[in-house]
Amino acid sequence: MRITAALTETKGAPFTLAPLDLDDPRRGEVVVKIVSSGVCHTDLIVRDQWYPVPLPAVLGHEGAGVVEAVGDGVTSVAPGDHVVLSFSSCGGCRTCVQGRPAYCDLFFAHNFAGSRPDGSTPLHRESGDDVHGVFFGQSSFATYALAAERNVVKVDPSVPLELLGPLGCGIQTGAGGVLNSLKPPAGSSIAVFGAGSVGLSAVMAAVVAGCTTIVAVDLNTQRLELAKELGATHVINDAEGDTVERLRDLTGGLGVDYTVEATAVPAVLRQAVDALNQGGTCGLIGAAALGTEVSLDMSSLLFGRVVRGIVEGDSVPQLFIPKLVDLYRQGRFPFDKLIKSYAFEDINEAVEDAEKGTTLKAVLTFG
Repeated sequence: MRITAALTETKGAPFTLAPLDLDDPRRGEVVVKIVSSGVCHTDLIVRDQWYPVPLPAVLGHEGAGVVEAVGDGVTSVAPGDHVVLSFSSCGGCRTCVQGRPAYCDLFFAHNFAGSRPDGSTPLHRESGDDVHGVFFGQSSFATYALAAERNVVKVDPSVPLELLGPLGCGIQTGAGGVLNSLKPPAGSSIAVFGAGSVGLSAVMAAVVAGCTTIVAVDLNTQRLELAKELGATHVINDAEGDTVERLRDLTGGLGVDYTVEATAVPAVLRQAVDALNQGGTCGLIGAAALGTEVSLDMSSLLFGRVVRGIVEGDSVPQLFIPKLVDLYRQGRFPFDKLIKSYAFEDINEAVEDAEKGTTLKAVLTFG
């Protein structure tokens, strides 16, 4: 099948649209006509080679669309179904069997290798040369994407596919980090460091969970205003004084029960840990460059404080994404307020706006 894809040719290079050939689906695979694809921080740090994904490659890992064709053995979706594409996993390792696919023992091979686990790629130039694909099991910066049945999620066709792509990663990560990972009880307190699309998804999830003190921390006043609109009870501009002390003041001097770190900045992670009360938990979501280190006070950790990493919101996508869609339909998870749409051919404008911070969540749409 001839498709149009946004190629990342070399480290840091702009995306270029090019015709490619996409293989027919093998057993267990699904071809999806892409309707929308979110632009995620991970796409950009892979473009810049923070993570060693081989280039040239087609990135994109927040795709949504309509099933075009299925390979042998596929039973959960059929042509015409509306679907969201999420991360991939093997399905057979110890963590997958335990219902924790985001920690799959073969996560790198299924998401960052630039190929199927067997080393092949379904994408080829007109010359016949291979192009790395299968990024997060999809490579959805393209008019069509090939995925595995395991990372395809059937969704309610009444909800516009133009909105749903980001549920596959960024929004799922922020919301799941609260609802699946931290699981704050009603009446608890939480501070979210970083009011981008992931952090604001965590804010909305904290509202769903029934947290009664929800604090958004950022440097961008417009994002903090949106955080209040989405349910934050308090906002803190990190440029205006000691954020940790202000969080303690808001909680009677104790500190908050939970924090979410969504910036990948070591100094902010330190704040997120220092702001915890005794026994509190910090969820680390921000994806830093490999080798990034942070300094923490060991005595502070000794008093029951926990720091834990969170990948993909600890989600089982086939279970969690439909729940987020239901919450959206009920008006309880208005993630559409984060999104600005761009035509696929304007991908570099979308990336520029996302990197400048003028757009919270850029979503590419395909005519």
